[in-house]
Amino acid sequence: MASIVSPKYQIVIPKHIRESMEIEPGQRWEFIRTANCLQLVRVMTADEGFGSLRGTPNDFHREEEWADEDRRRLLGVD
Repeated sequence: MASIVSPKYQIVIPKHIRESMEIEPGQRWEFIRTANCLQLVRVMTADEGFGSLRGTPNDFHREEEWADEDRRRLLGVD
């Protein structure tokens, strides 16, 4: 779906995209230029981003295993 740039350089985001991406008035978005492409990326506040990069329970389990290996290595225990 295409949009037209207005004389004020504004672009309308189609409704179905706004709804599916949960785009709301007042949100901040950043434009990233790559070659002949323009990407629009949401800028999250610290509160919105908190916890968004959580790992899976398996990731936490592996971190504990790595910590145990580091302790054994530092203590010289095999």
